[in-house]
Amino acid sequence: MQESNLVQFIVPEEIKQARADKLLAQFFPEYSRTQIQRVFDNKEVFLQGMPIERKQAVNSGDELTFTKPEAKVTSLTPTDIPLDIIFEDEFIIAVNKAPGIVIHPGNATGDDTLVHALLHHTQGNLSMSSGELRPGVVHRLDKETSGIILFTKQDKAYLDLIKQFSSREVKKEYLALVLGCPGLEGGSIKVAIDRHPIHRVKMTVPPTGKGKEAHTDWAIEERIGKIAALVRCWLHTGRTHQIRVHLSHLGFPIMGDRQYGYNANRLKLPEAPRVLLHAEKISFTHPETQKKIELKAPLPQDFKDYLDLLRQHSSR
Repeated sequence: MQESNLVQFIVPEEIKQARADKLLAQFFPEYSRTQIQRVFDNKEVFLQGMPIERKQAVNSGDELTFTKPEAKVTSLTPTDIPLDIIFEDEFIIAVNKAPGIVIHPGNATGDDTLVHALLHHTQGNLSMSSGELRPGVVHRLDKETSGIILFTKQDKAYLDLIKQFSSREVKKEYLALVLGCPGLEGGSIKVAIDRHPIHRVKMTVPPTGKGKEAHTDWAIEERIGKIAALVRCWLHTGRTHQIRVHLSHLGFPIMGDRQYGYNANRLKLPEAPRVLLHAEKISFTHPETQKKIELKAPLPQDFKDYLDLLRQHSSR
């Protein structure tokens, strides 16, 4: 078996436990379920060097290796889209993602994702370990979230950063503009998160004993009268919509986040332009030099403009 035909995949930190076949189908949409089932049937999926069955349970941090099937889609068209590059070398690239852009291709997306833009910028030089529809993708931000996101150019760098994310060595800080003003100066939210039982595109705080552990620390960055607050958040886990769910659970939904409780009528102000969440800082160990890298992305203009609007309103 040629090494170039092997795909290495490290189970992300947010996946506590899952069936191996369902996990690969979720993270490698370029392969059909039939193709994935076939590599299991052919004993070509390995966990710690041993072939496994489809129903094998795998956990966060486990490393799977499997033979690459013939993909349904084998290429993406690079697209010339402006990028705000914060850091770049021959191993990694960090982008200050604009709000409104999707990270990688999926259902109902076009050729205007961040991956399409990076394929153009790097002339196709992105790691393929994350799958042919998600080259270079190490982690994700929601469509409306702005800020720092990392991509890798080499497979070795991809595997190293995935391990750092899985072991929670990567430190991330976010700024969120919330509706209402907490009485406390800060706190720690340790509340599990799970898929909503009815609205499957949403996440929710489940009954005690269910869901996946989630931990967010927060602190007030700025109080804007009694109508809003700028809140700094530190992620210790990486659950889907984690900050959005946790802040809503506290009673302070993020401005613009109708999915999790935002109601513009409470302010009698213009609608927030989007979910006002920004990935401001990230720190990690460079996968090649082993030096500590700390990066920061400034607030985008739409965030700053709405923040100024709230300040003016609160000062009346």
